[in-house]
Amino acid sequence: MARYRASIETQWTPEEAFAYLSDFSTSEEWDPGVVEAKRVGGGAVGGGAVGEGTEFRLVAEFLGRKTPLTYRLVEYEPSRAVTFVGENASVASHDRITFETTATGTRVTYDAELSLKGLLRLADPLLALAFNRVGDRALAGLGEVLAGPAHRAVDAAA
Repeated sequence: MARYRASIETQWTPEEAFAYLSDFSTSEEWDPGVVEAKRVGGGAVGGGAVGEGTEFRLVAEFLGRKTPLTYRLVEYEPSRAVTFVGENASVASHDRITFETTATGTRVTYDAELSLKGLLRLADPLLALAFNRVGDRALAGLGEVLAGPAHRAVDAAA
């Protein structure tokens, strides 16, 4: 299993950061490893709000391969925490994002775990090294978005 955990500070309020990041389809905007992201089920059907049970389909480019993953939102605590569980035939992912009020805005902490399935688990030590590089690039992209004005990003997610 590979794990990546990092925090980033933003001037966005917890409500703004949560509204943007709880819609996992926005990951295409800030994670260079995500080549496609869209809502496909749950609260998103029929234009409903994002919430527990909402599903997202992401296509991630990882180690030279494009890999589709279906993520389900399993924890939804407005302005506090959101958790996504993603899976396909070869990997399982658990991504938890928490939001903490600071004196100047919000501390966003991203905690992700990625596990290979079946015989692929033998490659877990190599996965950890690659996952850290992917995580660093995603964090840099997220930092760029969170450094900009919140209203545009939140409006785009809505």
